Amino acid sequence: MKKSLLILFFCQSILAQIPSAKIDSMVTHAMKKFNVAGTAIAIVKDGKIIHNKGYGVKSITTKEPVNEHTNFAIASNTKAFTCAALAILAEEGKISWTDKVKDHIPEFKMYDDYVTENFNIQDLLTHRSGLGLGAGDLMFFPNGSDFTLKDLLNSFQHFKPQSAFRTKFDYDNLLYIVAGEVIARVSGMSWEQYVQTRIINPLGMNDSYTSIGMMKDKNNLATPHNDVKGVLKPLPHWDEMINGAAGGIYANTDDLCKWMLVQLNKGKYGESLSSKLFTEDSQREMWKLHTVEDSYGGRYNTHFSGYGLGWFLTDVKGNMMVTHTGGLPGMLSITTLIPDLNLGIVILTNTDPGGGLLFSAINNTILDSYLKMDDFGWIDKYHKEFAEIQNEGDKVTDNVWKTVKAASKQKINFSPYIGIYEDKWFGKAEVFMKGKQLWFKCLRSPKLNGPMYFYKANSFAIKWEYQDMNADAFAVFSLDEEGKAQGIKLKGISPNIDFSFDFQDLDFVRIEK
Repeated sequence: MKKSLLILFFCQSILAQIPSAKIDSMVTHAMKKFNVAGTAIAIVKDGKIIHNKGYGVKSITTKEPVNEHTNFAIASNTKAFTCAALAILAEEGKISWTDKVKDHIPEFKMYDDYVTENFNIQDLLTHRSGLGLGAGDLMFFPNGSDFTLKDLLNSFQHFKPQSAFRTKFDYDNLLYIVAGEVIARVSGMSWEQYVQTRIINPLGMNDSYTSIGMMKDKNNLATPHNDVKGVLKPLPHWDEMINGAAGGIYANTDDLCKWMLVQLNKGKYGESLSSKLFTEDSQREMWKLHTVEDSYGGRYNTHFSGYGLGWFLTDVKGNMMVTHTGGLPGMLSITTLIPDLNLGIVILTNTDPGGGLLFSAINNTILDSYLKMDDFGWIDKYHKEFAEIQNEGDKVTDNVWKTVKAASKQKINFSPYIGIYEDKWFGKAEVFMKGKQLWFKCLRSPKLNGPMYFYKANSFAIKWEYQDMNADAFAVFSLDEEGKAQGIKLKGISPNIDFSFDFQDLDFVRIEK
C-alpha cells in the first residue's frame, strides 16, 4: 500500500512538471508571436534548478545567442533586494521598520505636515503614500535628466495627493529611491555597495551587479529593443539614476535561481542551508499584506491580493503566490514564487512590448502545469487581447495626427504661446520658434523636446524627439482675457502611454515672456 502511494505521488509530481522540451517549443512559438529578440527562463523546484536556459539573441545587430549567464536589467524586481537590505539592517538593530523617515533624512518632506511627521520606512516600500500612480517618474523617464537627490526630496511636497494616506495602492518608484538613501545613511555605504556586498556577493550571484557601471565585462549583456510596427530597434542602455533601489540591478537567470532559492528557503542558503541572509521573521514581514488591493475569483479562485515589502502577494488555487514584474525601455521581467509548492519561476526579456506578453504567457502556462490546471492557451489569449488594446490605442493616436494634418492649413498666431513656463517640481520649459516651427523644450529633461503642432482651440500635439517609448503629449494652454497663454497642462496622447510619464502631475505657469 505504501509503495503504491509513493508511485502515485511520484507520477503526480512528474505530471505536474512541464517538460523542458515543451518549454523550448512554447518559448520559440511565443517569441515569434510576440516578436521578441531574446529571453532567458529558469525554474527552481524543491530546492533544485530544473530548467535554466536562454533563447534568441542578445542583440539583433550581433546575433549572439542568449544563455543562462546573459545579464538583463531586472528593473523593479530590484525592489525586493532593497527590502531585503532593510531587513538585514533591522535585524542588526540599525533601523526599525517603523522608524520615521525624517529621523534618518531630516530634509524629507511630504505634501502634508501630518504625513511628513508620520511617514515611516515601510511607507516608502508599500505604495500607500497617497500620491498618484507613478508620481514624479518624469524626473527619470525618459533618462538623461539632471535631477538630484535634493530635487527628489523637495518634490513630494508639491504633488497633490490622490487618496488619503495609507488607504489606497498607487505604485511608486521615487519613494524606493528614498529607501535607498536610508540604507546609505544608516550603513555608511551607497545602496549599490550595500546590496552588492551584503546580498549579491554572499549568495554567489557572481555575474550580477547593482548598476551597469559596476559591470566590467559587458560581453554577455543583453541589448534592449522596442518593437515599432513589427520592426525591432535596438535601444541604448538605461542611464543610472540617483541610486538603483527602485530598479537598478542587472542579473541573469543562473544567479536569480540563487535569489529564488534563498526566498523559498526562508532566508537560508549555502551548503546544508547553514548560512542565513535574513530571518524567517523578516521574511514574514516582507511577505505580509501591507497594502490591500481588490481581489476576485477568476481562473485561480483568488481571495486576496495586495503588496508586501517589495513583492505583490495573492493566492492561486489555495496557494500563496509571491511575485513581481520589472520594466525599463526594452527590458521586461517577472519573478514568481509559490512557497507552498516550493516553486520559483523567473523570466527575463529584452524586447518591449512583446517581452511583457511573453513572460506573462509563459509564466502562467508553467504555473498552471504545477497547479494541475488545463491548458488555457495563454499565448494566443495574450496575443489577441494585446492586439485589441494596441489597435484601439492606434486608432486614438492616428485620429489625433489626422486632425493635426487637417489643421495644418490654418494660420495660427504663435506669439501668445511663446515664453518660459515653470512647474514647482519639474522645473522650467520653454515654448519658442525653431525656424518656422513652434517647439517645446524641458530644460531639465533634454529628451523631452520636440515640435508642437496645432490641434484644436488652445491645444497642441507634441511629437517628442525621444521615441524609445510611446510618450507623445498634448499641451493645453490656459489663456488670459487678452488671449495670452498663462499656463500649460500636458496629457499623454495615447491611452497606452506608460504610467511613468506622469504628465498629469505637471502644472506649468508662465514666468517670462
